[in-house]
Amino acid sequence: MALKKFKPMTAGTRWRIGNAYSEITTDTPEKSLLAPKKKSGGRNFQGRRSMRYIGGGHKQHYRIIDFKRDKKDIEATVKAIEYDPNRSAFIALLSYVDGEKRYILAPQGLEVGAKVISGDKVAPEPGNALPLGNMPLGTVVHNIELHPGQGGVIARSAGAYAQLNAKEDKYAVLKMPSGELRRVLIQCVATVGTVSNSDHGLQSLGKAGRSRWKGIRPRTRGVAMNPVDHPMGGGEGKASGGHPRSRKGKIAKGLKTRKHHKSSNKLIMQRKNGKKL
Repeated sequence: MALKKFKPMTAGTRWRIGNAYSEITTDTPEKSLLAPKKKSGGRNFQGRRSMRYIGGGHKQHYRIIDFKRDKKDIEATVKAIEYDPNRSAFIALLSYVDGEKRYILAPQGLEVGAKVISGDKVAPEPGNALPLGNMPLGTVVHNIELHPGQGGVIARSAGAYAQLNAKEDKYAVLKMPSGELRRVLIQCVATVGTVSNSDHGLQSLGKAGRSRWKGIRPRTRGVAMNPVDHPMGGGEGKASGGHPRSRKGKIAKGLKTRKHHKSSNKLIMQRKNGKKL
C-alpha cells in the first residue's frame, strides 16, 4: 500500500499521514453482503455508561466476511478490492462461477481479475484456502482456524501473518504474529498470504475530529485525575502518579494475566518472550 503525506493547508492536515487507497477499486459495497450495525454509545441495556470514551461516530454497515472459506473446490474471481470501516484490513469481493458473491480478507498483492479457490488439494497461492497439513513448510498464512470448521480467528488485522514452521504428527507448528510458537491441528484451514494494508499502523489521524468520526471520545489521563477517581491521580504539581495501572488498580506493565492451568498451555511451545511454558 501507499501512504499519503498531506500538505499543511489547515491545522488538521499539518500532521496527517493518510492512506492513499491505491489498491481500492470501488467505493460502493455489495448490498447483499451488508448488515445493520447498531451503536451503543458505551451504554448497557439500562442506558447507563459501562464503557468510557465511546460515543458518536459515523453511521456504518457491517460487511459479512467469509472467515470459514467453506465453499470448496469452486473457483471464484476477484471483482473488487474494498475499504471496510469495521477492520484495519481491506476486503475482496469474490464472485463464484455459480453466481454467489462473498467477501474475504484481501491478501497483499491480490488484484481484480485474479482467481482464488478453497479446497483440500489446491495450490498454496495467495488468496487460496487449504488445510495446514497440505501446505509446504515456510508458507506464510493468515485467517487461521484454531478448531476445524470454526473459521479463521488468528492473523486477521492489517499486515498480520503467521508462518508454518513444522509438522509434528497431527499438529502443525506456527510462528504466530506475536512470535509465539504454537501447535495447531493440521486439519485447520488457513488462507495463504499476508493480510493487506500493511502500513496501517504508520498512519496519523492529524486531528481530534477524525477520532470522533470513528466513535472515539477524548480520553482523560489517569495522572490528571483526583485520587478518588484513579490510583495514579493526585499529587502536588505534575506528579508522575506512581506505577502505571488501570482505574481498578490492575498493574499495566508486566503483570501476567494468563491462567496457569489453561487447557491450551500444552499447545504453546514457546511464548513470545522466548520462554517455554
